[in-house]
Amino acid sequence: MILIIDFGSQFNQLIARRVRECKVYCQIVPPDIGIDKIKSINPEGIILSGGPSSIYDKNSPRIDKDIFKLKIPVLGICYGMQFMIDALGGSVKKSKKREYGFAELTIKKKEEIFTGIDRKTQSWMSHGDSIVKLPRGFVITAFTENTRVAATVNKKKKFYGLQFHPEVEHTVKGKKMIKNFLDVCGCAGTWTMKSFAKESIAEIKETVKDKRVILGLSGGVDSSVTALLIHKAIGKKLTCIFVDNGLLRKNERENLKKTLRKHLKINILFVNASNRFLKALSGVSDPEKKRKIIGKIFIDVFNSEAKKIKDAEFLAQGTLYPDIIESQSAFGGPSAVIKSHHNVGGLPKNMKLKLVEPLKYLFKDEVRLLGKTIGLAEDLVWRQPFPGPGLAIRVIGEVTRRRLSILKETDAILIEEIKAAGYYRKLWQSFAVLLPIKSVGIMGDKRTYENIVAIRAVTSKDAMTADWARLPHKLLGKISNRIINEVPGVNRVVYDISSKPPSTIEWE
Repeated sequence: MILIIDFGSQFNQLIARRVRECKVYCQIVPPDIGIDKIKSINPEGIILSGGPSSIYDKNSPRIDKDIFKLKIPVLGICYGMQFMIDALGGSVKKSKKREYGFAELTIKKKEEIFTGIDRKTQSWMSHGDSIVKLPRGFVITAFTENTRVAATVNKKKKFYGLQFHPEVEHTVKGKKMIKNFLDVCGCAGTWTMKSFAKESIAEIKETVKDKRVILGLSGGVDSSVTALLIHKAIGKKLTCIFVDNGLLRKNERENLKKTLRKHLKINILFVNASNRFLKALSGVSDPEKKRKIIGKIFIDVFNSEAKKIKDAEFLAQGTLYPDIIESQSAFGGPSAVIKSHHNVGGLPKNMKLKLVEPLKYLFKDEVRLLGKTIGLAEDLVWRQPFPGPGLAIRVIGEVTRRRLSILKETDAILIEEIKAAGYYRKLWQSFAVLLPIKSVGIMGDKRTYENIVAIRAVTSKDAMTADWARLPHKLLGKISNRIINEVPGVNRVVYDISSKPPSTIEWE
């Protein structure tokens, strides 16, 4: 177990991924975590993340200095290194030359963190401050042309500082450096999805006891894995509710009904609340308002259904780690909020049901692996992500039945062609977006003024970053031709070639 302290770095999730790739469990916690809480968690090591602040700023994030008295290894990265140096009596000042981008790292001592790494290697820098004085017991272990203290260590206390970012791909041997730190911590590298499943099932049993759990089942991999995991823990005490919000894809309710009942031998109730959702969304164009409205009605429906189920005290959700990072700044830390997720930012404070979120520390690829581990059917494991708010955030602007119908028909054609071309499992997501503008066209020798549809297809590993998919022009041409010919009301198709960042995967 490794604790990662969130000082606001955009790379926090990458630190976590690198640690988990070494089969070591980790969690990200905010810097205001108490020392007693850290002691109760009993980590083998602590990683202090980077961040946008300067240590000498009045409101710069800080953690209790007593972490340096726990007698466990500590790795400080960028700002995390500067905090450690400052806290232990060193000095940090603004650099004369800001260092950002690639930098050749020269290693002075090829041991511990730098074991098995060439004396010269490529690193990625992003800092405007530098160490000017080291605390007692620290020595310089690496430098670059512009940074005298690019790495440092207090070997006796096992405190390590890296001014560069080992977690990013640009630092060629960064993964090896993190693995070396985990070795110093004595981490065995035994954390697997099998062990996670075993621990989660035990935790669910302990949390729920003899009460009942209600789960919002969408048919996506997140909720399906959550359902199967909880079912293995408490059996018939789980009731799944599939809410038809009217914002699903074409024939999705019917198709999922067959799939879910075939593969998940779990009690599932189907509730049609489409009119309620569509009525509430009438006249609403703002994407955040859409998410909040959908989240609120979703919980209202569950509260209503919960009253019918005796001893129901828990609401289970397939919340993932990226949902939390993007919605509420990485466990309350200083990272910037990107957007609200319906199952994070949309929950009312007076909700009567307690939350059970067994996947909230996992990335999507880890969830798929967990699904395969616990026996979930392949077609559910590999289903592309679909947002909780459904097509409401893919209909840009006001959501109406007519606009939903156009998007459903468009999306159906897109997915059919993506699957036929063998790209469905190669892509992270592929979907259509209905734009709030129209364009002039010519159809049947007549002028048209119809809707524009955007096609979005991306590749990704965990949705924290994504790249637009280089689909064959022939395939894109076929998709465009079919949509324009088969979907009344559309006369133009465009392809989104934006990556994340700076764009998000969904448009809203």
